[in-house]
Amino acid sequence: MNEEIMQQKPLGKKAYGSIPHLPMSRLGPGDHFISEGQSIIATQKKRDKHDLVIVQEKLDGSNVSVAKINGEIIPLTRAGYLAITSPYKQHHYFSKWVKENENRFFALLNEGERICGEWLALAHGTRYNLPHEPFVAFDLITGTKRVPYYEFNRRCLYFITPRVISIGDSFSVDKMKEAIKVSGHGAIDEVEGAVWRVERKGEVDFLAKFVQHYKQDGKYFAEVTGNGDVWNIDISRFK
Repeated sequence: MNEEIMQQKPLGKKAYGSIPHLPMSRLGPGDHFISEGQSIIATQKKRDKHDLVIVQEKLDGSNVSVAKINGEIIPLTRAGYLAITSPYKQHHYFSKWVKENENRFFALLNEGERICGEWLALAHGTRYNLPHEPFVAFDLITGTKRVPYYEFNRRCLYFITPRVISIGDSFSVDKMKEAIKVSGHGAIDEVEGAVWRVERKGEVDFLAKFVQHYKQDGKYFAEVTGNGDVWNIDISRFK
């Protein structure tokens, strides 16, 4: 594949940004915390009845997206490049999987939209005995605007979405830690944390996440294990 194609970003930007952390969450390189006020809304007390707080199990895979651009279904990496041009096999397998499921994405996406999710084929810091397909959708975006949760849930009816831990009121980190002792997605290792989604008057206001301090990024990668990559699925079908 030539250099020009490999450097393309069909959206002209990243496919997905970074979600800030709640206080006491484990920060990674370049990460930052949300404000104290936002933390209070998410975990202690809503402003009023117009706030809706959704808490979902955080998944540990590769952040990927599928966009509909000029009538085509385009698999992308988080950075916004074509998945097929990635140096990593997991993204090539993702591109093939999207092609196999292209009709589902055509049915889901309007022109200019993208569905963002976690590709769980390769174990990163968490192994999974997946009870479902390896793509889990967590956001539907047009430009920079996220589709509100209930609409997202309705439109993604035929896709796997993250397990909902709580919906409605603020939800504390302590309650979250108790709730993730059992994974909704077949995690063999401890679940790394959760994502808080705060909506107000039917619009997405902000997102926040909490990552446990025991999380070790990429501990199942070949360069770490010394014994090859650890896969959560049978990859022979992609070869």
